[in-house]
Amino acid sequence: MASRILLVDDHEIVRMGVRILLAGNPEWEVCGEAADGRQALREVVNLVPDVVILDLSLPVMNGFEVAKEIRRIAPSTKIVLFSIHEVPAIAHHVGIDAFVAKSSGIEVLVTTLERVLHRRRPADS
Repeated sequence: MASRILLVDDHEIVRMGVRILLAGNPEWEVCGEAADGRQALREVVNLVPDVVILDLSLPVMNGFEVAKEIRRIAPSTKIVLFSIHEVPAIAHHVGIDAFVAKSSGIEVLVTTLERVLHRRRPADS
């Protein structure tokens, strides 16, 4: 079964690019998208993704606020912060599992997703 991924970014073109990138891997399924923090939380509840690719700068709630709430409502969901901003040490305190800079190459996002999702599999524990 494919790992379910929720894309959260306020820029449609970024979501589209990541969706196209992930479509090439049969082990991943983009189960939904959100353009702001509140919508992201609704989608986490409705879709129960395995991982959320989360932008830091979002309307309504920022990425840190969203991550903290995801940890509360869906503690097993992995969170990959995907941002143009440098991420302060607080990121791990709010439950972010990994960080990928938007300026990174495609392979960095792919490798990070593989690592985060691999840690999640019970057989690998």
